[in-house]
Amino acid sequence: MPTTTAPRAELASTDSANSGTRRWAMLALAMGGFGIGTTEFVAMGLLPDIASGIGVSEPTAGHVISAYALGVVVGAPLLAAATARLPRKLVLIGLMVAFTIGNAATVFAPSYEWLMVSRFVAGLPHGAYFGVASLAAASLVPAGQRAKAVATVMLGLSVANVVGVPAAAALGQHFGWRSAFTIVTVIGVATVAALVRWVPDLHGVAITNPITELGALRRSQVWLTLAVGTVGFGGMFAVYTYVSTTLTDVAGLPIAWVPVVLMVYGVGMVVGNIVGGVLADRALIPSLFALLATMAVVLALFVAAAHNPYTAVVGVFAIGAAGAALVPGLQTRLMDVAADAQSLAAALNHAALNIANAAGAWLGGIVIAAGLGYTAPAAVGAMLAIAGLFVLGISVLAQRRTAD
Repeated sequence: MPTTTAPRAELASTDSANSGTRRWAMLALAMGGFGIGTTEFVAMGLLPDIASGIGVSEPTAGHVISAYALGVVVGAPLLAAATARLPRKLVLIGLMVAFTIGNAATVFAPSYEWLMVSRFVAGLPHGAYFGVASLAAASLVPAGQRAKAVATVMLGLSVANVVGVPAAAALGQHFGWRSAFTIVTVIGVATVAALVRWVPDLHGVAITNPITELGALRRSQVWLTLAVGTVGFGGMFAVYTYVSTTLTDVAGLPIAWVPVVLMVYGVGMVVGNIVGGVLADRALIPSLFALLATMAVVLALFVAAAHNPYTAVVGVFAIGAAGAALVPGLQTRLMDVAADAQSLAAALNHAALNIANAAGAWLGGIVIAAGLGYTAPAAVGAMLAIAGLFVLGISVLAQRRTAD
């Protein structure tokens, strides 16, 4: 990275941005992903502290996670459509301002009810931000590097699992859970400043209107691609939701090692994110097939690998890598099939992933409650990945028939 002062955004347009400007712009976009990833996952590690801090039970406190996910699902299509007429840079800044306000409200929430509202508000910009940021990143590079640019934005989310979440969780445990969201608020403020200074005006990203964006919902290929993510990713979340107990009760790891293994999962996400972007740029559809098949195999192997502490750690890394590697390709395919409604389609990808999160956790809980043990979610996940392969196959066949 250059050691000189970052160039101002106005010195280069989107169409002719030099490499230095692109580098700083990508960093600003990834910073937003880092903040969003931190706030999304840190609450899971602070639930006991949140529960005692606001005077509710831990299961009740768990609803704040659901409130955030609901905000993502609701906000992704609504905000993408509502902001369709606005300049893309302005939209990015506005979404990050809303994100920052939502997290600041979490810091000062006086009661459980206000905390639920603040988490919902913080989740609203999540999907729309990643959608617009992905389009912005893709517009800054040559066509053959779009998936790699999308992966750069998503890298912030992956790095959050390695650095942001553990650091914020440790801070929250030592200084109170509100301090974790204070850090996220600071990240939000820093991201707003970075977007203002470093991101160019994004003339290469088309400005549409709400009707055009909502037109994405009439395209079968958009729905099929979203279904690939919803079904295929459910398995990864089915395992991740119960991974702590799997590591301690099945693999036999001491509980003190669980945070370290979760960081290994985050490292896997970083590696997978980078590899997935490269593969998608080289061969988008074949890479999606290969990565879904890889996820199915990795999850199936984890059923056995989970019984040994060493192979369990390797399995957790592989699950994180396989899941993250799919995201750039799916995001790029949505941009391809959405035609002139790319903002909404790209934002919906993250709504689909949050549905996968909820569905995976639910299915994993069902098989565990049925007495099948903590390795059963991995078996369910493998079947979901295979189902995702079938949906992708249907999507590709339908697209070919339309082309003919």
